[in-house]
Amino acid sequence: MSTLLALDTATEACSVALLHDGKVTSHYEVIPRLHAQKLLPMIKQLLLDAGTTLSAVDAIAFGRGPGAFTGVRIAIGVVQGLAFALERPVLPVSNLAVLAQRAFREHGVSQVAAAIDARMDEVYWGCYRETAGEMRLVGAEAVLPPETAALPADASGDWFGAGTGWGYGERIGVTLAGQDAAMLPHAEDLLTLARFAWERGEAIAADQAAPVYLRDKVAQTKAERGII
Repeated sequence: MSTLLALDTATEACSVALLHDGKVTSHYEVIPRLHAQKLLPMIKQLLLDAGTTLSAVDAIAFGRGPGAFTGVRIAIGVVQGLAFALERPVLPVSNLAVLAQRAFREHGVSQVAAAIDARMDEVYWGCYRETAGEMRLVGAEAVLPPETAALPADASGDWFGAGTGWGYGERIGVTLAGQDAAMLPHAEDLLTLARFAWERGEAIAADQAAPVYLRDKVAQTKAERGII
């Protein structure tokens, strides 16, 4: 059975998860601006708790964005360093998809409008539907003003809003059955999505790992770089 490691630092949350011997263990903390210091110790402790080592890991999954510029870069830097050293492939996973998967796990909802606060008066936006336990993208992910966010053209039934982008909820013209505007991505859900990708053979070489910002302008102000 495969051993998969997952990590995410794209938002205020820093989390890691491990699938080993068929069991999932994870660690999650909301620690703004401390990701770089905390991530590797968290991975070390996770492996220790699971009674295994990095050499047992078959692939490493990571939140590839969208999210905070600095946070996404931290994840990719750590993943590439580990993957190159271990000669293992990597599995990039959308942070919006991770939010949708967490909403499915915690709230049992099958249709999720995931939104992350993108600063600059915009949101990262993506709509997802559950298929066989996996939240799958409907349409395309985008970065846009809250007022222009919309559900898919064929949308019907109940939709749940997940993520910090729903702090702009009064400006998003979407009717929801419920929402959690405090929800952040969790590596446990990233791991779930990574398992589906791994089984489909979607792992890539470490040097192909790249961030997804959705926004052409990736140069951030000093103040924005301080927000992770």
